[in-house]
Amino acid sequence: MKTAILYESWHHGNTKRLCDEIKKEYQDVILLNVKEDVIALEEYDLIGIASGVAFGGFYKEILQVTKDKMPECKNVFLMYTCGKTGPDYAKSIKRILSKKNCNVLGTYYCKGYDTYGPFKLVGGISKGHPTESEIQGAVRFYGEIISKYINFKE
Repeated sequence: MKTAILYESWHHGNTKRLCDEIKKEYQDVILLNVKEDVIALEEYDLIGIASGVAFGGFYKEILQVTKDKMPECKNVFLMYTCGKTGPDYAKSIKRILSKKNCNVLGTYYCKGYDTYGPFKLVGGISKGHPTESEIQGAVRFYGEIISKYINFKE
């Protein structure tokens, strides 16, 4: 099974920390940075989309890359980090994936240190996040996704 995680993590690297830990545990996972790597997703059986959150949703560039480069009918999982938990920040990416007839197997999110906009004035929010427990939660989530994917295919 070939797995890629397409990610964008530029503010404090919160989301990249989740992706790196998954890669450390599952060496066959390919990490693709939307700003640095050539994005070709056709060859992957399972695709993760991981992003920080800005203005209530996934970063704009990862939304655009998903819209432009995501093949039809793929099995996908989502991950994100956000300064504060609240509404489903993955709604916009889910809409894009729905139009491409992709199957979203699950979503993982946790807090991430955030100093964007007005939060910078107060030294940021969610300092110390993601915690080691939250990072390990992402690794466990990926393990569960693999199990779901294998069962889904059978």
